[in-house]
Amino acid sequence: MSDAAPRYVNPWIIALSVMFGTFMEVLDTTVVNVSLPHIAGSLSSTIDEATWALTSYLVANAIILPMTGWLASVFGRKRLLMFSVVGFTVASFLCGLAPTLGSLILFRVIQGATGGALQPLSQAVLLEAFPPHERGKAMGFWALGIVVAPILGPVLGGWLTDAYSWRWVFYINIPIGIISIVMTKMFIFDPPYLKRDTARIDYWGIGLLVVGMGALQIVLDKGQQEDWFSSTFIVGFAVVSALGLAALIVREMVAEHPIVDLRVFRERSYAVGVFLMSVVGFVLYGSLVLLPIMMQTLLGYPALQAGIALAPRGLGSFLMMPITGLIVGRVDPRKLLACGLAVGGITLFWLGRINLNAGYWDLFWPQLIQGAALSLLFVPLTTVAMAAIPRERMGNATSLFNLMRNIGGSVGIAAAGTMVARHQQSMTALFGTNISALDPETQSVFAQLRAGFIAAGADAVTATNRAYGALFGMLQQQAAMVSFVTMFELMGLLFLLMLPLLFLMKRPRAGAGPMAAH
Repeated sequence: MSDAAPRYVNPWIIALSVMFGTFMEVLDTTVVNVSLPHIAGSLSSTIDEATWALTSYLVANAIILPMTGWLASVFGRKRLLMFSVVGFTVASFLCGLAPTLGSLILFRVIQGATGGALQPLSQAVLLEAFPPHERGKAMGFWALGIVVAPILGPVLGGWLTDAYSWRWVFYINIPIGIISIVMTKMFIFDPPYLKRDTARIDYWGIGLLVVGMGALQIVLDKGQQEDWFSSTFIVGFAVVSALGLAALIVREMVAEHPIVDLRVFRERSYAVGVFLMSVVGFVLYGSLVLLPIMMQTLLGYPALQAGIALAPRGLGSFLMMPITGLIVGRVDPRKLLACGLAVGGITLFWLGRINLNAGYWDLFWPQLIQGAALSLLFVPLTTVAMAAIPRERMGNATSLFNLMRNIGGSVGIAAAGTMVARHQQSMTALFGTNISALDPETQSVFAQLRAGFIAAGADAVTATNRAYGALFGMLQQQAAMVSFVTMFELMGLLFLLMLPLLFLMKRPRAGAGPMAAH
């Protein structure tokens, strides 16, 4: 059957076909995190060196994402989708076989480059496979994979690493990839209006994109580790990134055949939607990093249990996504967005009220409700933002949409880690001013600690030193907890501050959108 005259395929089969590969690719952004110590030990490297296995993947991913629309127009969407899934699956197999850290980083670059196109391609295919009045259901299904996969990643990665080895974190992709390849071959066809573009290639645009986005991702991923702008390494990459991206914007606005078509931002609802999606990525990924660290360092959770304790957020999204998909076509999506931002902000303030005595259920309920709130953000936001985009420009629009979500996530992870670390230092100094050897309450706590160590068999001098250490440890614990909850509250405030932007978005007309625009 020719791609120019594709046969009818049930949209849900198309959805399942593209989501296998997309879920696998999004999962790999977080599934390796908990395996880093095992990778470092197995490949005779430090954990800092092993983190390049994460950075290399994210850099390659960030470079390919905005190019996806152009690549699809040059090579054909089905051909690009097939190549991406095959390349990602083969690279996953090679990552599992990697004998050295250098080879693992190389294969991760290939994995990130081939997987970078999967998110925007799957979103574009889904938006076109479903009629406008059912597009909310399609985006609910798509967003389910995008939200649940990064939450499931650390749990699955921890279990595979503990039960088998870190190599199975990559081998698990192979059967999923094979299923995705077969289904893509059988059920995905290029639409007849998607013409192959043989125009002159924008080599300057490609070069500036590689330099600008690659340098930016390195800055975001390595900034905290290198102490940000006190490091000449980070300063150098930051300057290269700023110059490269500025030149890219100028180039793409004047190029006759741009590699990234920025003119799509002239559509107001799309521009606002992309900005809101960046903020959602910031909060989603930032809080996703903070919660397991807080659980392990302050609340005593083992690594795997901390990963499992994140499951309520995925459960909330899993339960609410189908409902949101059903109602998004019947209710003004902007109202659902307002509800999602408000409820999401409230749950973050809720997490900002926990303390060192928090139990499992204190973390369960705010996460569950937050997961439901995220479903009220992802589905309506995509529906409103993409409503006025012509279908032949859908690939480019979804590329930029997913790119900004990923950049927002990278900024969220970097900012959350840095702000918590810096705030903890200032809180430790502040709390320390209230602890004095002349303070009766401090003397009482110190005496109890010293007596406890003596009762455990320590001599007086050792017990005194241990009591001082324990007292300082208690101070650091309290300072760390204050830092974490302050960050949650700031994220909640950020969500609430986004509410006025909804007035700038247009309500999609009934039956409007890419499918009906032509």
